[in-house]
Amino acid sequence: MFNAVLVVCVGNICRSPLGERLLRQQLPELEVTSAGINALVGKPADKTTSKVAAAHGLSMHGHVARQFTAEIGAAHDLILVMEQGHKREIGRIAQYLTGRVMLFDQWTGNTGIADPYLRSEEFHEKTYAAVSEAARAWAQRLAPKE
Repeated sequence: MFNAVLVVCVGNICRSPLGERLLRQQLPELEVTSAGINALVGKPADKTTSKVAAAHGLSMHGHVARQFTAEIGAAHDLILVMEQGHKREIGRIAQYLTGRVMLFDQWTGNTGIADPYLRSEEFHEKTYAAVSEAARAWAQRLAPKE
């Protein structure tokens, strides 16, 4: 049983906060947070990410980017990353965490989700769709069984 899930990307302003909010919405009984391996610490969610999320009824209000650390990772049962490179970087930072790390799109392609930072709104829409689909797949697997 997983109680705490961490979603990780690079800057912690686009993909990981989006994944965090979508998982939290679908799995309110779990603690779901996010961080970045090269976070833009203290920054809010990206404006275009926020705009696209809002168009889908999801608020990014109040998000504050934070840096991934071994301590943050250790406090979570499952660490979901957006790209293979993020898995390698977490392993470099804290090798003992590698068994907890999986791709966010593990069940929907297992190829990684591209970074929309500084890309078009259309690219952000595609990212939202990929993160949303992957979050639904994880929610199905992580939801408590009756």
